[in-house]
Amino acid sequence: MASKSKSNVISITRVYDAPVIAVWEAWTVPEEVAQWWGPRGFTLTTHSRDLRTGGHWHYTMHGPDGTDYENTTQYLDVLPMQRMVYDHGGHKDRPPLFRVTALFTEREGRTQLDMSMAFATPEIAVEMSGFIRKAGGESTWDRLAEHVEKRTTGKELFVIARSFEASIDRIYNMWTKPEHLAQWLPPTGATMRFLRAEPKIGGSSFYEMRFTDGEPMYGLIQYLQLDAPSRIVYTQQFCDANERVIRPPFFKNWPLLMRSTVELASEAQETTRVTIRWEPIDAMPEDIAEFVNQRTSMTGGWTGSFEKLETLLS
Repeated sequence: MASKSKSNVISITRVYDAPVIAVWEAWTVPEEVAQWWGPRGFTLTTHSRDLRTGGHWHYTMHGPDGTDYENTTQYLDVLPMQRMVYDHGGHKDRPPLFRVTALFTEREGRTQLDMSMAFATPEIAVEMSGFIRKAGGESTWDRLAEHVEKRTTGKELFVIARSFEASIDRIYNMWTKPEHLAQWLPPTGATMRFLRAEPKIGGSSFYEMRFTDGEPMYGLIQYLQLDAPSRIVYTQQFCDANERVIRPPFFKNWPLLMRSTVELASEAQETTRVTIRWEPIDAMPEDIAEFVNQRTSMTGGWTGSFEKLETLLS
């Protein structure tokens, strides 16, 4: 989630596993921008673009419900692979909604994107923060992560990143202590209990998940990396009550083995950014295709879990 300082500015930071030239081109090459710009489910048509200081970008975002959103971005400052400043949300006689400053910094082969969105007043910033969240606007930057990963490595990932108002140590404990994890991780409407829990490198956990209208489902977790308080890596598999690996009952095709990488980073004294990278391992093409097709659903599921986590943290 975006930062909540009492100002007219909303700030967002993301780190991408790609060099700055790949991230910059993803922002600036129209064919690439069309692959990720907008919340999940949206598509994009660029009508004209003049990417330079004083230039513009005229485009239409197409919502999943068929609604079109026409925009004309005005570029105020463009410094290739370093900085982009533009007014967003205006078109013809409609004034822009806010001013964006995007800074691109390469750090050891990765790219840090620092964005600020400046509004006319703090009240408008608060209102727009809620609107962006409700509209799924933050998934735009998750889609960018998936796009640059595929472009640079060929891998299909699911990525979701959010920020929480809690210390990094507290978030790490909420993720690694089974008694905490079971309270917020299940999708909305489900409960979870650990039948065995060994959250240590080389250890495994076995859990049961129950929905109100169905049979219980079971899963296995294998812990690969636990670097407190910044990184957690584990694999997940569906299984039966006897811990035999199976396909989930709700998909004909789905990867049998998934790897999750959870990165935690302190954004402020009591704010932590969580980035989840979910990756199929040794999957068949049809399983990967189903995985890609379900990204919107996965975003919804993780969003519900994160809302429960926020409630617990508060």
